[in-house]
Amino acid sequence: MEFLSLLPEFKSMGIEWGTLVMFAMLFGLLLTGMPLAFVTLLVALIFALAWFGPMSVPLITSRIFSFVNSFVFVSVPMFVLMAAILDKSGIARDLFDAMRLIGGRLRGGVAVQTLLVAVVLAAMSGIIGGEVVLLGLLALPQMLRLGYDRRLAIGVCCAGGALGTMVPPSIVLIIYGLTASVSIGDLFTAAFIPGFMLASFYVAYVLVRAYLNPEIAPIPEARHVPRAEKLRLLKGLLLPIMVVVFVLGSIYGGIASVTEASAVGVGGVILSTIIRGEFSTQLLVDAAKRTLSTVGMIVWIGIGASALVGVFNLMGGINFVSSLITGVSENPTVIVLLMMLILFVLGMFLDWVGIALLTMPIFVPIVRQLGLDPVWFGVVFAMNMQVSFLSPPFGPAAFYLKSVTPDDITLGEIFRSLLPFICLQILALALLIAFPGLTQILRG
Repeated sequence: MEFLSLLPEFKSMGIEWGTLVMFAMLFGLLLTGMPLAFVTLLVALIFALAWFGPMSVPLITSRIFSFVNSFVFVSVPMFVLMAAILDKSGIARDLFDAMRLIGGRLRGGVAVQTLLVAVVLAAMSGIIGGEVVLLGLLALPQMLRLGYDRRLAIGVCCAGGALGTMVPPSIVLIIYGLTASVSIGDLFTAAFIPGFMLASFYVAYVLVRAYLNPEIAPIPEARHVPRAEKLRLLKGLLLPIMVVVFVLGSIYGGIASVTEASAVGVGGVILSTIIRGEFSTQLLVDAAKRTLSTVGMIVWIGIGASALVGVFNLMGGINFVSSLITGVSENPTVIVLLMMLILFVLGMFLDWVGIALLTMPIFVPIVRQLGLDPVWFGVVFAMNMQVSFLSPPFGPAAFYLKSVTPDDITLGEIFRSLLPFICLQILALALLIAFPGLTQILRG
């Protein structure tokens, strides 16, 4: 209580001290293990009362309401539900089996097949957690059984599963669009080529390594696949591809909005489970519970971050931080690189939802002030979050994979396996910054 009584003194010291104390309090409370959503809400309430008094509380609630009242936000639980149904059904397993027809006798073919499955799964749901776990259960044991290099197999599953950040319909891009007031359809269109560019980097890396050192990716023994088996495998490929075509095709074709397309996707996945004879009330209930858990986390972090950014803005903090960043250099590229560095460091410790909601209200106005395209910056942000998903010490993709790997695969080995893929992500990020036109090819 004595500490709280001292807070009004910081107002007289100015925004500089207020910013310092706010961020010190944020990191101090996070170190106690308190969830980010509650930390941001608590700090927002403390500073609102200390800086402006009790009359400022309604301003916080109005800002929170504007965040949760967005119609586009409805697409988030829809895409999460798609991912949950995929996880509970056998669609992903059949998709992986069907991709054997593509891998064939190609050296490194199983790894390439895994990356192709990862792209399709990413285009169906946009959620990385389930994809990493699915690939860890389906692809990793097969690659290890065939004698693949452990680190290559681990890296392919982890990096491939994280492609949901970049490949539309990415939840990261949806949250960025909501925060930055940017068209999510434009973001999806802009991210299409960079997302597949990154996936192609992974495929090229696997093939180059496999042909330079054949021992790390043995060719599977030739096996005759009967025609009936081929038809069965192709049927497993048909339904997921149709869902992707209907979801993304309706968005890119201007037939449906992102929110409407997400509902189409859920309907398509449910219909797929019915056709496959897998649909049950229990499957739907389990998927709904997982959706509530995931979306609840996103909403609570959004509420806390919206409140904190709102209070910080009223304090004059956003203008203060903007002036600090723009004062570093007159070169827009240098300023963007500084933002990327800040996002990279934050990505080591915070969830991407919190990073987006805390930093984008500050960064996006700067981007617009510099005359840069906020849609391009959204794609660059999503690519940066790709790096954060794999980076130690808290890269979530590594922890997702660890939950389904054999006991002899340690977390340290997983992070070491990810280093080449992190380098490829940084290369893709550098290309996006150097050549912004990559995000404009499909936008015209």
